Amino acid sequence: MKLYTQIDRKDNIVVALQTLPQKTWIDVADFSFSLKQSIAQKHKFALCDLSIGDEVIMYGVLVGKTTKAIAQGEAITTENLKHASTSYNANAIQYNWTPPDISSFKQKTFKGYHREDGSVGTRNYWLVIPLTFCENRNVDVLEGALLEQLGYQTKNDFAVNTQDLIKAYKEGASEKELLAKDIIATKEEIREQRVFSNVDGIKFLKHDGGCGGIRQDSETLCHLLAGYISNPNVAGATVFSLGCQNAQIEMLQEALAKKDPNGTKPVHFFEQQQSNSERELIAQAVKKTFVGLTEANKIERGEASLDKLVLGLECGGSDGFSGISANPALGYASDLLTALGGIPVLSEFPELNGVEQEIVNRCTSEYDAKKFTSLMKTYSERAIAVGSGFENNPSPGNIKDGLITDAMKSAGAAKKGGTSPITAVLDYTEKIEKQGLNLLCTPGNDVESTTGLAGSGCNMIVFTTGLGTPTGNPIAPVLKLSSNTHLFNKMHDIIDIDAGTIISGEDTIASKGEAILEYIIKVASGEIEAKAEQKGQNDFIPWKRGISL
Repeated sequence: MKLYTQIDRKDNIVVALQTLPQKTWIDVADFSFSLKQSIAQKHKFALCDLSIGDEVIMYGVLVGKTTKAIAQGEAITTENLKHASTSYNANAIQYNWTPPDISSFKQKTFKGYHREDGSVGTRNYWLVIPLTFCENRNVDVLEGALLEQLGYQTKNDFAVNTQDLIKAYKEGASEKELLAKDIIATKEEIREQRVFSNVDGIKFLKHDGGCGGIRQDSETLCHLLAGYISNPNVAGATVFSLGCQNAQIEMLQEALAKKDPNGTKPVHFFEQQQSNSERELIAQAVKKTFVGLTEANKIERGEASLDKLVLGLECGGSDGFSGISANPALGYASDLLTALGGIPVLSEFPELNGVEQEIVNRCTSEYDAKKFTSLMKTYSERAIAVGSGFENNPSPGNIKDGLITDAMKSAGAAKKGGTSPITAVLDYTEKIEKQGLNLLCTPGNDVESTTGLAGSGCNMIVFTTGLGTPTGNPIAPVLKLSSNTHLFNKMHDIIDIDAGTIISGEDTIASKGEAILEYIIKVASGEIEAKAEQKGQNDFIPWKRGISL
């Protein structure tokens, strides 16, 4: 295993792949020297002497400026480096892309649920949605009435069948007989008992919006919910409305009409203030939902080409290895998918700070280049207006594990998008439609961002992490990809794939990228459940468009 690496030939700092003792001899490019101090794994040290105000380069881009003189072989820390990033504009330079070899994937398909609009789902869900937080309790009632009784158990990998005990008790069973009774069903047994074998689940999207706040938040929420209903992983929906809230039924219907003009999916609306009683409201909602499930159950998986995959690219709990293992490996898988005609989607605009010009240069149209720069500058200005800024994006965990500045974090995070041209730039809740790499404006908040990716149409999400996260999504399978093997071994119950084999030298970025795409195909086909699905991690937080880094 290598001890250290210079990521780009232009870099004047080096990453420690292992903890390096003081006086460790370093040979990089034309430099040979011994370390002035011990360097922790994932952290960086100076390749040459740096004076106050010097630019620090990593990934070939500006990631900060020195606040103190740093000697060759000394550690880069928050005490001697501050955030800095390059300026940018909407004028792109010519960009040439060489696609990766896709010969081994050309004939591959996945088994998905074909929708009337031509999209293909990796899952087949029914949604239950409140238009306002006032209806969350009715969503809870529906969940209690339907979920377990129809054979859907999401919170554990087993179910307790108390009804068997009750039945035995009523039949006069003795204490010994009651205690000997087997009342635990495994997840496999539960799945076999499902009433609707082709429906993967019923998802309940509770939230705290829809009323109060500003009207724009309710409009955005309706566009997000419309995106969830029109997502290829969804067969139909049950919607609860109180009646007086800002997020009116008509607002959601208008948003749905824009995303699905032909109205191909059943959506049942129930307005409580128009009902005779809560009892009647719930009874009708249960019956309509049940009938909807009978229709959804008629849809079966069928072969689909890989260009039907819409893959969200997400990261969270990043560490000093994320930008050199998990993210570039996912970027390679993204490039493979692009070359196959699929749609990878890069999100989290605060984590593109410092690589904006590279992004602009990759845009295939002047319109998208200008749209991207406008969204980035507006986001940055709003953050500054409330006394913050992109430089405040790195979390304490990021910094502790070697990501000292936002530009350093962002340059590594952007690697998830690979190297392919950018065919579309989308604002939050806009529908993903163009083949090729898309950019979607979401915040850096992990759950808000994954919520947005699914709301714009992603039928799969891959989430890279260096520190670990339990984040999932109600409708899009979320695969976790660790940047280091230690994390994979420690949190194997919530991490799906290990990219730490790149650090150890067992894999290249290309070989791991191919393995990631192979795994995605199996999950998309329903052959493998993502760990987030197994754990019932159904995180759903709509972004209210306030500043969220």
